Amino acid sequence: MYPNQVKEALGHVRYPGNGKSLVEAGMVADDIRIDGNDLSFSIVFPKQNDPFAKSVIKAATQAVHTYISDEVNVTIVPSFPQPEVREQENPMARVRNIIAVSSGKGGVGKSTIAANLAMSLCNLGYRVGLLDADIFGPSVPKMFNLEDAHPMASIAEDGRSIIEPIEQYGIKILSIGFFVDPASAVVWRGAMASNAVRQMINDANWGELDYFVVDMPPGTSDIHLTLVDALQFTGAIVVSTPQQVALADARKGIDMFKNEKINIPILGLVENMAWFTPAAHTDEKYYIFGNGGCRKLAEELNVPLLAQIPLIQSVCESGDNGAPISFDPNGLAGRYYLELAEKITERLI
Repeated sequence: MYPNQVKEALGHVRYPGNGKSLVEAGMVADDIRIDGNDLSFSIVFPKQNDPFAKSVIKAATQAVHTYISDEVNVTIVPSFPQPEVREQENPMARVRNIIAVSSGKGGVGKSTIAANLAMSLCNLGYRVGLLDADIFGPSVPKMFNLEDAHPMASIAEDGRSIIEPIEQYGIKILSIGFFVDPASAVVWRGAMASNAVRQMINDANWGELDYFVVDMPPGTSDIHLTLVDALQFTGAIVVSTPQQVALADARKGIDMFKNEKINIPILGLVENMAWFTPAAHTDEKYYIFGNGGCRKLAEELNVPLLAQIPLIQSVCESGDNGAPISFDPNGLAGRYYLELAEKITERLI
């Protein structure tokens, strides 16, 4: 028994996938080993989980016994191509700037600032995405009139199923509020909430963006650590009202971003509800929550005070009606947010 004799025998076996003999199809590997009556070789199949593998191996064994000798001990090793491994594209690879909008406590208007900042950046002509990462209190769907929205899925080039963000007013938006019952509380353990955040980042088609605004949960939690691990933040904005209780929490929020394990640059403080001006007396200012608290904190911590935004009834009304007040950049309130957006873009040039 010799190699050519083995190949001649295998020339009588045809591969059902193309009708060619194993030799013609180049399926007999160059590893024929003969040791007395022991014969071993490999058959290279053209695809994984080849449906003809078992029948071909049986036919090849029979051919050796028929054309050489039935005393030959035949060992045939099937060989299959390795699956193509495509490197998963970083979903944030085409995002230039990622901005965290955070607050030390709830109720200071963080989500309103995030929504109107995203809208103002869009008004300036930038491509903008907005992620509502406030898992336990998502409000972005309400503010953008998307309470009934349900994102669609598509298939990426690597075969994965990915989420298509909802586009509203020119902004790409995702929120956990799109995937849960708006009338029910989100009662999740930390790991489940963190996984949901990662999925909205890693399994979504964000595409090419100039600014990606992330509405963070209030306070400091494991979700913040998840976001820091998943995203390369360009900088963070901390929102507070002027009252001392809010400022104490804002101080903790700033300290979190400055922590060496997180180390995200602080773009600045935004003082929300800085004063109240009656519509009938536009020259009057009433400092309901205190005067200049954020300015003092900014000076103490050596961070910029980016904006002081007054308490304006139309801001609340527009959010409740599903269109951020900065949708009209020429209105009184819209101008405050436009100036905030311009300051941020200047700092990130």
